[in-house]
Amino acid sequence: MRSPRPYSPQAGPGAQSLTERRKAATQLDIARAACELFAEHGPDGTTAEDIAHRAGVALRTFYRYFRNKQEAVAPLLAGGGDAWRALLAEEDPGTPLGEALERAVTRSLSGQQAVEEGLEVTRGLLRAAADDQALRAVWYRVNQDSEEHLVPAISRLVGPEADPLEVRLLAAAATDAIRVSLELWSTTQDPVSGSGSPAELAVRCLRDLTGAMPLLLR
Repeated sequence: MRSPRPYSPQAGPGAQSLTERRKAATQLDIARAACELFAEHGPDGTTAEDIAHRAGVALRTFYRYFRNKQEAVAPLLAGGGDAWRALLAEEDPGTPLGEALERAVTRSLSGQQAVEEGLEVTRGLLRAAADDQALRAVWYRVNQDSEEHLVPAISRLVGPEADPLEVRLLAAAATDAIRVSLELWSTTQDPVSGSGSPAELAVRCLRDLTGAMPLLLR
């Protein structure tokens, strides 16, 4: 099962070097292999050697990038947050913030085969994490990182006059809306689109968590 391709920056100032792109691609291959194996066999039934073999890399390459098998899933999980922040970045400053957030969340969780395949990988991984504390810790850390990266994206949309506390609270609520929706959905057999899907649940969570926030009431 393939996940969406990693972002490939255009040439120019700040662009990744060929070496950096290859490194990122290798890390993503390892992350994909780890997610697949955890979903198939569980963390206890998967070794770092298994992951390296599935990814087609040497074990020493695995340990060059990751401290342990649970850490290996982080690049694939982080890609989801990167994708939805990139969609939010397409929104023009001054766009009603609630609309911008809901549109970006919905687009990031639906509409393309690669997205749907990635969601199924995430479902398997979250089920595997239910009984693995280290894997859950990686999931929570990735969400925390995503929340911190969301703050400047929201600040750009609302302008420099916005209260930093309100911006931070909104970033936390938006991140948790996606996290909670994915965690709940992963415990069900609901489809990746339509009723009960991650996109539908995330919008519901977002509205419930942010409905009374000052930034959305202006």
